[in-house]
Amino acid sequence: MSTAHHRRKQPALVRQQLLDVAARLTMEQGMGYVTLDAVSGASGISKGGLLHHFPTKNALIDALFESLLDRFDADMEERMREDPVSYGRFSRAYLRAVSDLRDSPAEAAHWAQVTIALLAEPRLRDRWRQWVQARAEEYVGTDSSIDLQIVRFAVDGLWLADMLGSHEIGTEDRAALIARLIDMTNRER
Repeated sequence: MSTAHHRRKQPALVRQQLLDVAARLTMEQGMGYVTLDAVSGASGISKGGLLHHFPTKNALIDALFESLLDRFDADMEERMREDPVSYGRFSRAYLRAVSDLRDSPAEAAHWAQVTIALLAEPRLRDRWRQWVQARAEEYVGTDSSIDLQIVRFAVDGLWLADMLGSHEIGTEDRAALIARLIDMTNRER
């Protein structure tokens, strides 16, 4: 006799399990290999159960991106709470969060795959643009100087270089680069 009808449904846990499996598949095989069938099979959740939470692959990818962005936001918020200096606080948190991705291979791999999807998918680019715009508006009083904009653009370049492995930079030079960028966030001009 089946016990399925006796199980308590836990939709939030099931949804998170599906996102975790999608993230793992993304990291291991790339975004192109994330299909509804693959996620269903790897998670042990029926395709109907998956479709209940994510009716399309795009919905699954969008949710994966949102989940990653939520974690990034939480990391940024924590870093800003720990920073007593208001000027440049957001830019410093952004710099540290992005530069620290290199030290977390699993998180970096998730971001690398999602960044590739972000470049290819207009809806994800729009969502990233919304995130950037909302932060620019929220921190206009503390992070709108040209120097801080330069820092954030440099951070984006560092992120891309780390993701692609395109620039060989030694540990000391990288630390000096980050220190110089942090110094730029501490000086009002």
